[in-house]
Amino acid sequence: MNKNKRNLMEEYTGRDPRVKAACPFCGLPVERPAELKTHRPFEMPVGACSCGAVYAYDATGHNLGTAFSEALVFASNMDWDLAWNLLPGEDYLEDLVENYDIESNCIIPVGAYEGRRISGALYFIRMHNDIQEVTRPGVQSKLKQAKPVARPVPAARQKRPKKIDKKEIEQLVAGYQLEPLLDIAAGDKGIIRYLQRMLYTGDELLRLKTADVLGQVSAVIARYEPNAVSRLLQRLFTSISDAGYGSSNWGAVDTIGEIIAGSPDIFGGYTPTLFQFLEEDDANLRPSVLRAMGVIARVKPELINKTYSYFTGFIRMEDDRTRGYAVLLIKHLASSTTTRPGVPEAKAELAAVTGDRRVIGIYTRGVLEQRSIGQLATEALEALGGQG
Repeated sequence: MNKNKRNLMEEYTGRDPRVKAACPFCGLPVERPAELKTHRPFEMPVGACSCGAVYAYDATGHNLGTAFSEALVFASNMDWDLAWNLLPGEDYLEDLVENYDIESNCIIPVGAYEGRRISGALYFIRMHNDIQEVTRPGVQSKLKQAKPVARPVPAARQKRPKKIDKKEIEQLVAGYQLEPLLDIAAGDKGIIRYLQRMLYTGDELLRLKTADVLGQVSAVIARYEPNAVSRLLQRLFTSISDAGYGSSNWGAVDTIGEIIAGSPDIFGGYTPTLFQFLEEDDANLRPSVLRAMGVIARVKPELINKTYSYFTGFIRMEDDRTRGYAVLLIKHLASSTTTRPGVPEAKAELAAVTGDRRVIGIYTRGVLEQRSIGQLATEALEALGGQG
């Protein structure tokens, strides 16, 4: 039995089963978690103790991996890069308080209260003092603007799982029939593993359709179990790293791009890892990464936090896919309202390839269209317009 839970059971001796929720690090009472002003879809409510510890609320008690991630990122003042570079024990301490009831803001050691099953949990993270000095002011500022949780966070899936049929899944993806696939995903996250296996196909269009569908079903699954999608992302990144130099990534990079684009407010923090692959000297991997970044940039360009100059070097490369997807990425970045340096350099490089007649495949909503690099460059120049 969890130490905190055992202590609370020993403490409970009266008729009232409630014990005031308290910080496991300092023992002081904590306030009911709240929703941040910049509330992301399916984000968990959070709070902070006066000792500097922060906590995330998991309504079900079954998504503790996600609760840990939420608490760690919030303790890092929403700095994803900082959060994933911290080491447990060395940079922060963690603890779990179970049987938490958000309605009463109490711990219910017996697991039930007023006819309700109490299964919530608070996942606590306490940064070491040197890190707190940097992150705590931002954390406190965000909490001041937070809103109370009006009702318990809904916990479960809303649909009865539909039995998954492998052949049916393959036919639906091939025909790009999204509605039944999303309906299955609403009730069963197991569809992820079927789709992931379909990435291992030599049919480029089918592979891109599968990556697209995976991004969309992941957005549905993230509504009730975001941790399942996080694990999928981690497997995809691992498969790329394990493939080795010059090996095929079998749609992993495209799928990562589609998942981030499908739920940018939840999984946008994974974007910086793509830049690590882009900087590797792997001609096979590079165009896929640029293509995935283009998918993300089309939805949330601020996640691609580089200057235009960073990408213009890829336009000068001889490989047609690398050149073409770099041009397409710049086009998507230029189409947004986000301003970024390097416009003159981008315009010069784009102008230099407007006569390039080589074609690349551009995938959109189940269709793979062949477009010339020169045409894409002209469109990117038009998107840049009067910038610079």
